[in-house]
Amino acid sequence: MEGDIQGLNEYVAQAMNVAVNYAPQLALPIVTLIVGLWLIKVVCAALKKAFARSHMEATLQNSIETLMSIGLKALLFISVASMVGVETTSFIAILCAAGLAVGLALQGSLGNFAGGVLILLFRPYKVGDFVEACGQAGVVREITIFNTVMTTGDNKTIILPNGAVSNGAITNYSTQKTRRVDIVFGVELYIPKDDLRKAKEILTGLIEADDRILKDPAPMVVVSALGDSAVDITTRSWVATGDYWGVYFDLMENAKLALDEAGISVPYPQSEVQMHKAA
Repeated sequence: MEGDIQGLNEYVAQAMNVAVNYAPQLALPIVTLIVGLWLIKVVCAALKKAFARSHMEATLQNSIETLMSIGLKALLFISVASMVGVETTSFIAILCAAGLAVGLALQGSLGNFAGGVLILLFRPYKVGDFVEACGQAGVVREITIFNTVMTTGDNKTIILPNGAVSNGAITNYSTQKTRRVDIVFGVELYIPKDDLRKAKEILTGLIEADDRILKDPAPMVVVSALGDSAVDITTRSWVATGDYWGVYFDLMENAKLALDEAGISVPYPQSEVQMHKAA
């Protein structure tokens, strides 16, 4: 029993000696680690407040805050490891090589990430906008850091990679309060001039009778082209963006019915086929 107690005392004494010898060397790294983690927390909190004042997208805020926190903590841990005598040169080289390998493997995802940052930062569109991008058109339902999710008019969900979206043309139909409705109506090529004037009067009356069509800018009804089989009459009228399709479809239907009632026919492409008997 006395031998065991003596051995334990020796272990305690050795431990005390190690603690006394290495305490000064460990004190500074420990203090640096504690203070560093506290400073990182303060910086991230200040960054969050700055983002809140700038009204930045929440998705972009969270992504930047996470990257900032991870980057600062990595630098802090490397610095602390160097202070306690750990050789960090090889460690940094390994991290760089691993980062390069991961970057090459995930270059598509990184491109989408960069595209998401640009979209969230410059806001070419927002949730609820009707946009056309990458050959697809629909209402934007969600913008993540990697993808844009939107639904089409027939309620299909389309997920577009942000890298392709940010590098292509984007048409946003929701940024302006008003849109112009352009419709071309074809009437007979050899229509009498009185009937041509009557057709324009009919179309003008339909536009004036629709309360959804704005008076300013003033609508236009003009002869726009003389085709192979028809005279094209173009109507241009301005409406609120939300009324665009309603006005478009109603004006198209009402014009066809009104022209038919007035005896003004809409021509259709025709082909004449002649057959000859063999001699």
